[in-house]
Amino acid sequence: MTKGTASFGKRNSKSHTLCVRCGKRSYHIQKSRCASCGYPEAKMRSYNWALKNSRRRSTGTGRMRYLKHVRRVAKNGFSSKKCQ
Repeated sequence: MTKGTASFGKRNSKSHTLCVRCGKRSYHIQKSRCASCGYPEAKMRSYNWALKNSRRRSTGTGRMRYLKHVRRVAKNGFSSKKCQ
């Protein structure tokens, strides 16, 4: 029994596929759970021992479509004409 080339040829099944939420190839098909973000759990998977990873996905790393305007609107006490 060899440990090398012949054994590697038998590795043709995929245990993980693309995740709907994070887009990584970390969604385990049999477990129905993403190893990276924890989908389909409601909360994102994060641990305190993974400091860099929490920095990569925290607030401010994406587009912040709503949140980038909040500081400006809060300066006026949320009293813009759109709010009324």
